[in-house]
Amino acid sequence: MAATEVILLQRVEHLGQMGDLVKVKPGYARNFLLPQGKAIRANAANRERFERERIQLEAQNIKRREEAERLSERMEGLTVVLIRQAGDGGNLYGSVSTRDIAQATTEAGLTISRNQVFLSHPIKSLGLYDVRVALHPEVSIAVRINVARTVEEAERQARGEVIGAEEETPVLELAEEETASEAPAEEEASA
Repeated sequence: MAATEVILLQRVEHLGQMGDLVKVKPGYARNFLLPQGKAIRANAANRERFERERIQLEAQNIKRREEAERLSERMEGLTVVLIRQAGDGGNLYGSVSTRDIAQATTEAGLTISRNQVFLSHPIKSLGLYDVRVALHPEVSIAVRINVARTVEEAERQARGEVIGAEEETPVLELAEEETASEAPAEEEASA
């Protein structure tokens, strides 16, 4: 398969900046870049059109980036609480998706779509997670996701308490104390 040449209309992560002429796989161009309006095919007519509109496109991009930067300053340190059912070990019954995060973030005052949320791995247990949200191709913020069973548990997690560990800690301490008290008795018996 031959590569398809496209002109980027905006910055695309791991690909290039606005105005770059890049070669990509045909499916990537056909299914993602072209329908999303991130690129146009690099034929003679489109190259001429892009050069005519380049200044206007760059001005629009700068305006959108500045708006995203102002929004990122306002939303710095945003924390979103998601209440989910989980087992005793803290594992969720299901997982938290980008759609769940986008919906909760929108309810908290930052309107985003699920395509703007980037999860490095699925969230499948209780805890605090930092998730990257792209407000613009060049501007992103970190949103803290607090996944808990109840609002009270979420508040405890936010203060830094480890949820689920309080039941396990006394058992571990007891086991260590028993081992320490049994060790000298075994040494005395062998002596």
